[in-house]
Amino acid sequence: MTRTLLRLGFGGLAVGLLVLAFVLAQAGALSRLAEQGAAAAGSRVQALESVLATQRAVAAILSDDGLVKDALRSGSAEAQQEVSRKLDQLRSETASNVIYLLDTSGTAIAASNWDEPVSFVGSSYSFRRYFTDAMAKGTALEFALGTVSKRPGLYLSHAVSVDGAVAGVVVVKMEFDALEASWASGQDQTRVQDAGGIVLLSSTPAERFLPMPRLQDTLNTARAVPGVPGWVLTLSLSQAPARQAGVLAMAAALGVETLLGALIWWAGRARRRAESRAAAERRYTADLQRAVEDRTRDLTAEMAERRSAEARLARMQADLVQANKLATLGQVTAGLAHEVNQPLATIRLLAENALALQATAPAEVSGNLGKIVQMSERIGQITTHLRGFARKATGQITAVSVKDAIDASVILTASRSRGAGAQVVIEGADPTLRVKAEAVRLEQVLVNLIQNAQEALAGRPDPEIRISVTAEAGDVMISVADNGPGLRPDIAAQLFTPFATSKADGLGLGLVIAQEIIRDLGHALTADQPSPGQGATFRFRLSRA
Repeated sequence: MTRTLLRLGFGGLAVGLLVLAFVLAQAGALSRLAEQGAAAAGSRVQALESVLATQRAVAAILSDDGLVKDALRSGSAEAQQEVSRKLDQLRSETASNVIYLLDTSGTAIAASNWDEPVSFVGSSYSFRRYFTDAMAKGTALEFALGTVSKRPGLYLSHAVSVDGAVAGVVVVKMEFDALEASWASGQDQTRVQDAGGIVLLSSTPAERFLPMPRLQDTLNTARAVPGVPGWVLTLSLSQAPARQAGVLAMAAALGVETLLGALIWWAGRARRRAESRAAAERRYTADLQRAVEDRTRDLTAEMAERRSAEARLARMQADLVQANKLATLGQVTAGLAHEVNQPLATIRLLAENALALQATAPAEVSGNLGKIVQMSERIGQITTHLRGFARKATGQITAVSVKDAIDASVILTASRSRGAGAQVVIEGADPTLRVKAEAVRLEQVLVNLIQNAQEALAGRPDPEIRISVTAEAGDVMISVADNGPGLRPDIAAQLFTPFATSKADGLGLGLVIAQEIIRDLGHALTADQPSPGQGATFRFRLSRA
């Protein structure tokens, strides 16, 4: 009786161990599958977001293109055909499916497929939501079948403003066949559904425009697609590998139990079995050590790559700042040519006068030579500031005189100020006041702000630029204000957004770079809220040295 109970007890324990091995192995495999699915879903969302961002940029850039605006403004066939050629070239460079330009009636006046039998030119798309929404809101997107190609795609649209009014809409259509094909090459299933639960993109193209299927017996990971309201990417992995891992683990546990039974049954082989287990443990330890070393090498390489990428990003940012400064330097140099030529002409005149009078009027010659010295010092001061401004920033923070930086910036922009009749007023610039900064980069910020103020004052009566310095306990507040028309609310809303500009020939990078420079110094560049009848005012703080 006792032996029978022992057998039953060992049998129950054996079954329990098998079940436990199955459950633990399946749970571990499911956890690994979940991590794999999360990583794959995140990667695919990033790829989709990157493609969408590229096509949005195409539509946004074209909406501010001068050639596009001229075609809408003039309505000439020559201008429209020139835009079509440009759209065709841009489409091939950006992997768009088709790009076209609609007028205010929704009729296509230019298209990248202008020379194809299925050209959109002359077709009306006023019924499309991407046209009506863009006309009303500025931008829009719509996923739909093409009226000509009958192929599904995402339409991104952007309104084109001419002389302050909406004159047309740029539309970029993108298709996702290549992206879906790459999804289909994997073992998983990937679907993108809209807010209504309709499948728009899928690794199984037959599912398009059908309701999202019920996902059973799969491990599902869902991620929202940034920039497209309501879009959700769902990645599904089969749970069969997890069950197979559980079965294998149970089989392994059964083998272990059989081995233990054999060890108990075959007591005489205990020593050899113990040596076998020791050898297996040594192999396992060696394999584990190799796996740890391999993973360590992979992590080390990944960290090195990340540091390299960060270094490249820092160099690119520095090069962008330097490029902006050199562009500003080109504008400044044209004005400073007058500042240098005028003293040179005066020096030559005084020298010729001195040669003529050296025998008869030595006192007047002495006065002329003194003026020549003053003019030479003026030229030296201008060239010193110009050379210092052109120097590439080193990133070294030192104690910088606020007054010297302001004086240098005013000198660099002085010719343009006089050309516009603008008066520059400097308040509170104590010669002893110093801040923690880099002189070259601080001057770059000031020159950008002064030039913006000069452009805003063009054609204004009694133009004035006021530079104010206020010393506080640990900081110094510097403001640059003008009495121009002020910032429009739509410009103020995206003031520090790259490529957002109200200037016809502007790039929209000056204020962005100035903001990054001040941010690197631990503070922020801000603009006062627009107020009717008041000009623009920009402010930033710097730490006192």
